[in-house]
Amino acid sequence: MIIGVPKEIKVHENRVSIQPGGVLQFKRKGHEVLIEKGAGLGSGFTDDMYTKHGAVIVDDVDEIWQRADMIMKVKEPIAEEYPKIREGQIIFTYFHFAASRELTEAIRDSGCVAIAYETVEKPDGTLPLLVPMSEVAGRMATQEGAKYLEKPTGGRGVLMGGIPGVPPANVIVLGGGIVGVNSAKIAAGMGANTTILDINIQKLRYLDDVMPKNVQTLYSTEGNIRNLLPTTDLVIGAVLIPGAKAPNLIREDMLELMRPGTVMVDVAIDQGGCFETSRPTTHAEPTYIIDDVVHYCVANMPGAVPYTSTLGLTNVTLPYAVQIATKGWKTALNDDRDLKYGLNIANGKIVYKYVADAFDLEYTPIDEVM
Repeated sequence: MIIGVPKEIKVHENRVSIQPGGVLQFKRKGHEVLIEKGAGLGSGFTDDMYTKHGAVIVDDVDEIWQRADMIMKVKEPIAEEYPKIREGQIIFTYFHFAASRELTEAIRDSGCVAIAYETVEKPDGTLPLLVPMSEVAGRMATQEGAKYLEKPTGGRGVLMGGIPGVPPANVIVLGGGIVGVNSAKIAAGMGANTTILDINIQKLRYLDDVMPKNVQTLYSTEGNIRNLLPTTDLVIGAVLIPGAKAPNLIREDMLELMRPGTVMVDVAIDQGGCFETSRPTTHAEPTYIIDDVVHYCVANMPGAVPYTSTLGLTNVTLPYAVQIATKGWKTALNDDRDLKYGLNIANGKIVYKYVADAFDLEYTPIDEVM
């Protein structure tokens, strides 16, 4: 199989979908790897590092799209890439379809095979290809929140850890999953008073046992969130329903409960956002202000730390990609139940129910395309 790796063109997206060592694994299975010239530079990987392991460097990205049987990316295709996608071509990347009807319909109409990193799922419900980026995004959420709490960036002018005689910041984290736990770890480590909210009591019991003493747990209800907001400095939205649109846990009318300069970081923005007032932003223009509340809604947060992110991502995606290339997508998915959950759209049919439901589009059971 020919694997193609185009350079990411989303604003300030510096990750790359294959590290040089990954090329060697494909080559040893008899596959060819085409890398767009300069695709790895943002993550610190030169073209020579790829060719050393047998990759072919291609100047023209259109050639990659035309020749590759499988395209590996980090972020979803954007509008200028839609016409390049071929019928039957495998696209293996983060899609987050439920956040965009335009993307969903474009990929459906292309007739390609869309396998989404974010919905590959293990029997225990964990999402192995989402975990490393969730770890990065969770830690970054607190890091960015602390920065935007500073007065020059629009925040309240609060230091996360306080100082002797002056209290630390109050942070609430909505969601006790991978993102939430990592956000809370960093917030607690910086000395902030941190509260994690979730609807899973067993998870809250576990977190209550293992988290530092400056982390409290609270059952997530609208009433509890409303009670916390007047004294909160930083809100981190970290809720996820795999493949589905995120629920709005903070509605527009709740902004009036917050003090001017409060910061909200919406890590769920890839799935539509968990704040009603959220809209996607970029690393070039990461924030906006509504009702004196700072909103940080960057849709590709890990792209700001591409070396760490690329290594973390490719560590987990490569084994699945090699399976797909070596066996073909149907056999690979039939042989690996986890990977089968990654199939969202194939041959013009939406086979992941949450995606179809998000836009009231026709759903086709996955076995009908397998």
